[in-house]
Amino acid sequence: MKQLLSFIIIFIMLAVCQNASAREKTTKTAKGDALQCAAFSPYVGKLNPDYGAHPSKELIDQLLDKLIKETPFRCIMTYGVMNGLEYTFAAAEARKLKVIAIIWLDDDIAVNSRSIASGIDVAKAFPKTIIKLSCGSEVRTRHGYALDGEITRCIDSLRKAGVSQPITTIDIWWEWCNRTTPCHQTNFGAQVDWIGINVFPWWENKYSGVFPCIPAKKAADFHIARIEDIRRTYPGKAVTLTEFGWPNGPEGGTEINKLTQQQCGVAGIKNQALVVKSTFKKLAEKGWDGVVFEAFSENWKPSAEGDFGSFWGICKGEPPYTCLSF
Repeated sequence: MKQLLSFIIIFIMLAVCQNASAREKTTKTAKGDALQCAAFSPYVGKLNPDYGAHPSKELIDQLLDKLIKETPFRCIMTYGVMNGLEYTFAAAEARKLKVIAIIWLDDDIAVNSRSIASGIDVAKAFPKTIIKLSCGSEVRTRHGYALDGEITRCIDSLRKAGVSQPITTIDIWWEWCNRTTPCHQTNFGAQVDWIGINVFPWWENKYSGVFPCIPAKKAADFHIARIEDIRRTYPGKAVTLTEFGWPNGPEGGTEINKLTQQQCGVAGIKNQALVVKSTFKKLAEKGWDGVVFEAFSENWKPSAEGDFGSFWGICKGEPPYTCLSF
């Protein structure tokens, strides 16, 4: 009887140890597999995506080299596949970077067609470098439901062409919740392989009546909570935080919520570092992918995003393109 009891105790102890080892292995694997990426747009300095010259190959090379040298990121997310931006994929492959590639969609149908065709070409040309694809970014945020057909056309075209990468359409978390709380599925849930959500407490602080006050110290938890909402709403779908961040200036600047008149977000270098580092830490703990917005600040942004538009980069948008220390 004593021998049997001893055997049972030893068996239980071995099982506990094995389970603990398995949990540890799972955690380590999850952390190792989590992608930490930076949103990459080379429209720095005086360049503007809406007119004038487009980024040169030399500039793209220079910016990628700076990103690799001064930051830990070995993955980028890109915002177009035409106008010279298609060179980014060859440059990324040469540097062993992984890429989430966005096929840019807007209200010009003919341009969309060329963009989709170019997206198919680069997806097939760089199957090991381009790891995920998106048909558009924040199309619903910019156009409501008017261009849903264009998103579907893009998704269908990629599938018909036989591209191997997982496909989505990226939008803010509110759109993926079908603009409701609690969250409800959209019609794209069944069409996509993965879900890309953009989450910005900074803009919630200005526009949202649901979450009108999120300071920098609470931003990481807010990011995680929105991911969890989407994961519950779309069970079985991989979810990536495709944009998050915080402006590093103007130092001390803040926004006023249009609905509540609260002031909760303060811009600055320390707050940007806090939001970026704490968010990536929490994502890594869960084994979830994330993309910080953005790699390099873009001077043209204030025309669309106000005083804070040119302060989102973890690297400056002017030479020598110095970067936030990690």
